Amino acid sequence: MALSITSSVTLRSGWSMPLLGLGVYQNSGPSVLTACSTALQVGYRHIDSAQAYRNEAEVGRALNESNLKREEVFITSKVYSANHGYDRALQMIDQSLHNLRLEYMDLFLIHDPLSGKERRLATWRALIKARDDGKIRSIGVSNYGIKHLEEIKGASLELPSVNQLEIHPFCQQASIVNWCEQNGIVVQAYSPLVRGNRWDNPTLKELSDKYGKEIPQILIRWSLQRGYSPLPKSSKTDRVISNADVYDFEMGEEDMEKLAALDEGSLGAVTWNPVDAA
Repeated sequence: MALSITSSVTLRSGWSMPLLGLGVYQNSGPSVLTACSTALQVGYRHIDSAQAYRNEAEVGRALNESNLKREEVFITSKVYSANHGYDRALQMIDQSLHNLRLEYMDLFLIHDPLSGKERRLATWRALIKARDDGKIRSIGVSNYGIKHLEEIKGASLELPSVNQLEIHPFCQQASIVNWCEQNGIVVQAYSPLVRGNRWDNPTLKELSDKYGKEIPQILIRWSLQRGYSPLPKSSKTDRVISNADVYDFEMGEEDMEKLAALDEGSLGAVTWNPVDAA
């Protein structure tokens, strides 16, 4: 599998998204600015933010100070359930654009499904409107289970370009991933490093030794080889750099199967993982 830091996927919207992205959850102030700046310097071209993270301004500043062209960097943000609803979501999209100092966002997601069916669908209609108005290039969801995705289909609305989920070998979301793949929805993996948990797992240690790679690199490479868009997060400069050093090796099928066998379903989740919300 020929992968590089510039590898990308074409979304159902027709726009291209770099597979490897920098996550910035729970990173703020000078720390997130440094992480984003470092990432852009070493070749990342995708940064994943959210209104709930309260760091859109720093992400926008890093992009502005990078001397990269706007179209070279893929920027994502999200609206969480407290701000769902048609009119409110449209207001918050404008707020994100203001915070980021951008004329458009490459991807904008419904952050979670916790607002209930009516407000979820109203918010989705707002994203479609903002996309049609040129404020967003691609639209998607996060933490959506099959039920929530079926709601969109049942309302005869276009399906998301992306569904961003907690995904790593211990929580593989197999049924949701399968539904997304059957319906042309790209899967993004947040918390691909298991938030630093479970790194003492014997299989991870075995593969780390075999390939001469750190465990985070094994986890990121697994995600890439599965066809996902991983979003590793770190506030540490050296870790931001090493998390992108995953393109000089490829894990064999047998080793990929060993990692697949670690799946514990929802019990393996290390985040809120609200895919079963009503």
